[in-house]
Amino acid sequence: MPLSRKLAFAMIAFFALCLGSTATARADTVNIVGNTNGNLATATMTCTFNAQTNTFTFTINNTSPFDARITGIGFDLPPVGNADPAGLSLNGSVVFQPTDVNFVFENGNLGNVPQFNDVVLDFGFITGSNFAGGNPNDGLPPGIDVGEEATFTVSGAAFAGFTEEQICEAVFVRFQRVGANGELSDVGTPGEPMPEPTTMLLLGTGLTGIAARVRRRRNAAQK
Repeated sequence: MPLSRKLAFAMIAFFALCLGSTATARADTVNIVGNTNGNLATATMTCTFNAQTNTFTFTINNTSPFDARITGIGFDLPPVGNADPAGLSLNGSVVFQPTDVNFVFENGNLGNVPQFNDVVLDFGFITGSNFAGGNPNDGLPPGIDVGEEATFTVSGAAFAGFTEEQICEAVFVRFQRVGANGELSDVGTPGEPMPEPTTMLLLGTGLTGIAARVRRRRNAAQK
């Protein structure tokens, strides 16, 4: 079989393997990026949901390249914009790391989200009287290297029927101190799910193998 055909078959098999891997991988880590200001605040969130106990746990990491503080983390569960003012009847427990981050859990209607008029948050963690408020001195700061992070756990029967992806991607994050002089605020929403490490490894290994074959072919042609 000619080398070109072997290479084509190898690439087809490789991409089929990657597609099979990504089809079974859970999208439990999302990138969060500010939506309005030129100074883009960023974060990542990794979440898990136990459907048997209706327990949702997420770890948020502030990866902003400047002193943007996360001062509010809220969720607008499907259907969007239909929060009950009485709350979701969630019994919440919160675990922080680091311990000096002062968030308060609220499971009532947290109000509308700036820049998103159709969003009404069902529950969340805030540092002020509502999501649109906030105290940057109590928020989650970025770290120099990997960012500061905090872990939150919420349990409640109101989560029944939702999937991990639905809850995780319903997040809205309020950043403060995003202007050049720390005078602005912004709201971050999820971007595309991050690939699983296994998928990334397969991709890198496959491309390395293809590149090696191409180099060997070129060397053979030069001799």
